[in-house]
Amino acid sequence: MKHLEKWFKPLWILAVSLVIIGTIDPLEGSVLIVAGSILLAVLAGFHADRHVRNFQLAAMLIVLGVAYMFWISSLGGIGGSSQKSMWWGIGILPYPLGWLLLISTLIYRGVSRRRSKQQAL
Repeated sequence: MKHLEKWFKPLWILAVSLVIIGTIDPLEGSVLIVAGSILLAVLAGFHADRHVRNFQLAAMLIVLGVAYMFWISSLGGIGGSSQKSMWWGIGILPYPLGWLLLISTLIYRGVSRRRSKQQAL
């Protein structure tokens, strides 16, 4: 388990970077966001982070929403010249909800760590 500790921080930075880079274009970057969110959930689980449930839930929501988005896209999309109404887009909703949960958990985690370091000084 000791050898995993030296990889934790670089992998954490990679996962957060994937999420941030994917956020630049949420449609095309959805694959990066999925990879980053799964990596964050796995790392939080290995590191026994107290926010592990939030990371896992966010990853599940993101994967579910992106999978639905790819599926609906393979059927021709929604709205416009497609035969499907815009209501078919409701299945994509877990993706932005999971992303919001992921980002808010990362921000909360960063702020609470910084605050605890300042109190220790």
